[in-house]
Amino acid sequence: MRIVAVADTHTFEADLGTLPEGDVFIHAGDIVRAGTLEELAGPALWIRSLPHRHKIVVAGNHDWCFAREQEAACALLGGGVTYLQDASCEIDGVQFWGAPWQPEYGGWAYNLPRGAALAEKWALIPETCDVLVTHGPPKGIGDRSGMSVRAGCEDLLAAVRRTQPMLHLFGHIHQDGGVFSNDPTTTFANVTTWECERGATVIDIDLSSRTVTPVQVPVRDPLHQE
Repeated sequence: MRIVAVADTHTFEADLGTLPEGDVFIHAGDIVRAGTLEELAGPALWIRSLPHRHKIVVAGNHDWCFAREQEAACALLGGGVTYLQDASCEIDGVQFWGAPWQPEYGGWAYNLPRGAALAEKWALIPETCDVLVTHGPPKGIGDRSGMSVRAGCEDLLAAVRRTQPMLHLFGHIHQDGGVFSNDPTTTFANVTTWECERGATVIDIDLSSRTVTPVQVPVRDPLHQE
């Protein structure tokens, strides 16, 4: 299965050009900026027009329309797009789980305080999850929002350690995009496009061997190379 993933397009999706081919398109949140239904209309049309057989969307902190008017926002996406909020779907035997939550910051959508409130949400992730899609990163992985500032969620990392998905996709932190594959059980990928200054991330997964292979990964910002 080939996954083509983006996040943080913020209505600049046209700047991505033609996306790579793949089986599943995933948007890991921050589709829009102000978060209105009117603003969502254009990106929703773009998502519907993509040729990928399957499409999955998770909301981000800018995507207020999903938090306030979820039914209407999903209707704009259309019936061919699967919206996941604390929910799963299965595609060709692969179990996907999606959730939009993040540590409280800036008064945006889907904010929860660190600790029990976030841990309660991450406790919903099932151990049968193969591909986890969240908007925000786990603590210490793809979460460098400055030269030394880590913004990820400790409780999300604990949930990933518990459930051991093959792949964890997220965005939110524009400055630290990339694939992180030094974990023995889970490959992590910050698939941010940084408002479409970076391209889509393309990853192949093989469920039978539980192998994850990055195919096309945008160049990371040289200021954040490790």
